[in-house]
Amino acid sequence: MGPDSRVAVYYSPDPDDALFAAGATWLGRDPESTAPAPQPNLPGIEAITAEARVYGFHATLKPPMRLAAGRSRSELVSAATALADRIAPFDLPALAVADIHGFLALRETVPCPALQAFADACVEQLDAFRAPPSDAELARRRNGRLSAVEDAMLARWGYPYVFETWFFHMTITRRLGEAEKSVWRPAAEAHFAPALSMRRRVTDLCLFVQAAPGEDFVIAERVPLRG
Repeated sequence: MGPDSRVAVYYSPDPDDALFAAGATWLGRDPESTAPAPQPNLPGIEAITAEARVYGFHATLKPPMRLAAGRSRSELVSAATALADRIAPFDLPALAVADIHGFLALRETVPCPALQAFADACVEQLDAFRAPPSDAELARRRNGRLSAVEDAMLARWGYPYVFETWFFHMTITRRLGEAEKSVWRPAAEAHFAPALSMRRRVTDLCLFVQAAPGEDFVIAERVPLRG
């Protein structure tokens, strides 16, 4: 990995899961094969999904990070494997399209302690691989008017939304205005409904890699949960 590349620990559905296909076609990109995916025939969908498309269809467990000095991707894979060996697969609650401060995302419909514990473990146990954020990155985050707790998380963990401020979400649009949401929320609900009607389990964690700033995040490793 180059000095400007980043790696993130994400949840992404299994490639055989209908939700994976639904997410790839909605965003217009398959994060596993890196191939473009044909989007629904909805005017404007390419623009409202452009930001989310870069990151790929996912839910964040440990946010994107540059590797710390002296650390390698192979070492991170080994550490992620050791972590996954201690975590058992678990059921993912039913998901639904939700409005998160103007962004549309898939969210769980009931709390899931196993999901929270999974994210917490990824943040804490892989943190030795994270290079500290730059002053510019910290300033950009703080422009978002963080709460005192979120700011403390940013200072300690390099990201404001971890542990008690974390929440599961799979982002599917940019921030939308009210009129836009009245169009895109029902469209997203219709698109994802068949996949969201199915039950699913969390069976692995994914390491997504961004080779250089502005490039797409792609799935580099799937690490199975074996606990």
